[in-house]
Amino acid sequence: MQHRNTGFSLIELMVTLALLALLASMAVPFAQLMQQRHKESELRDALRQIRGALDAYRQGVKEGRVEAAADASGYPPNLDVLWQGVADKTKPDASKLYFLRRLPRDPFYPDAAASPAETWGLRSYASPPDAPAAGRDVYDVYSLSPATGLNGVPYRQW
Repeated sequence: MQHRNTGFSLIELMVTLALLALLASMAVPFAQLMQQRHKESELRDALRQIRGALDAYRQGVKEGRVEAAADASGYPPNLDVLWQGVADKTKPDASKLYFLRRLPRDPFYPDAAASPAETWGLRSYASPPDAPAAGRDVYDVYSLSPATGLNGVPYRQW
C-alpha cells in the first residue's frame, strides 16, 4: 500500500504568499488614491455649499431681509450665522432665515474634535486674494491643509 502525501509543498506556499504580497502592494496605493479622491470631492462640495450660502447671505442683505450696518460689507460676521440663522426683517413674526442646514467640515482638517467653523481658513472682504486674512466678516473660506491636490493645485487655493 502506498501512502500519498496530500498537502502543499513549501515552494507552493512561498509562491502563493509572494503573489498575495504583490497584489496587496498594488491594492494599497489604489485604496489611498481612492480615499484622497473622495476627500477632494467632499472638499469641492463643502466649498460650493459654503460659498453659495455666503452669496445668499449677501443677497439677503441687498434685499433688506438681513440687517446689516451701513458701513458693513454685507457678508456674515462668522460662519455659524449661516446655519444658526438670522432674523428676517421682512417678516412681522421675526422668523429666521437659514442659509445652511449644517456647516460642513474641511475633510482634510486633522482634528475631528474641532467644530466645523474652526476647520476653515477665513478671508474677510477687506483682505487681498493673495494673502487671505480673517476680519470683521467672512467673504470666502479656504482649506487649511498644506497638501496639494491630485490636480497639482494646493488645497488652500481651491
